[in-house]
Amino acid sequence: MTDRETEEYYRKRAETYEEIYYRDQPDRRKEIDDEVIRVRELARDKSILELACGTGYWTKVMSETAREITSSDVSDEMLSIAKRKPAVAPVTFVQADMFNHVWPEVNFQVVAVGFWFSHQPRQEYDRFFDLISRPLVKDGSIWLIDNNPPAEGAGHELVRIDEFGNAYKRRYLKDGISYTILKNYFSETELRELFSPRFAIKRLTYGVYYWSMELGLR
Repeated sequence: MTDRETEEYYRKRAETYEEIYYRDQPDRRKEIDDEVIRVRELARDKSILELACGTGYWTKVMSETAREITSSDVSDEMLSIAKRKPAVAPVTFVQADMFNHVWPEVNFQVVAVGFWFSHQPRQEYDRFFDLISRPLVKDGSIWLIDNNPPAEGAGHELVRIDEFGNAYKRRYLKDGISYTILKNYFSETELRELFSPRFAIKRLTYGVYYWSMELGLR
């Protein structure tokens, strides 16, 4: 897999991406609804930087209580959908690779990243941790959410595991075209082991379908 392949997969999937939030599974839906409540409160009166905002599902949620939001994604297809959503707080959208764009340092009270960490190569975690730390004020919070295996359902075959322990899965679009993307899953214990050396774990919610975290700087 290359970064370009992952990017193309999500560009092609943009129009159907939000189906993940509305599948007919009440227990799965409840995990998302519970997180919406937590995120609204976390965002209240805050200046927020959202990375990998996708179609803007969480942008809209945070805008209901936030003071202002800067939301970014590399995909113009995703951003075009996000921009159509009604927002309460002012939202500035930025099309950018999160790692190559220069974000203002020590400028945001919340850094939010939804459903991206599972695509981050294990050998580059320090790079990601630096990225989400630099824009954050000293007493700010980092919010992450991502999938557990049951959220994926059946039909996502494992292609290989590389020398760093990254798992590569085959994904299919509705037209049958396949892509191989990096997709890692984590136990609750592993999440604590990965994040606790760099961050204070304010909250870790580990459900059947999703996990989410609120982190602070040490």
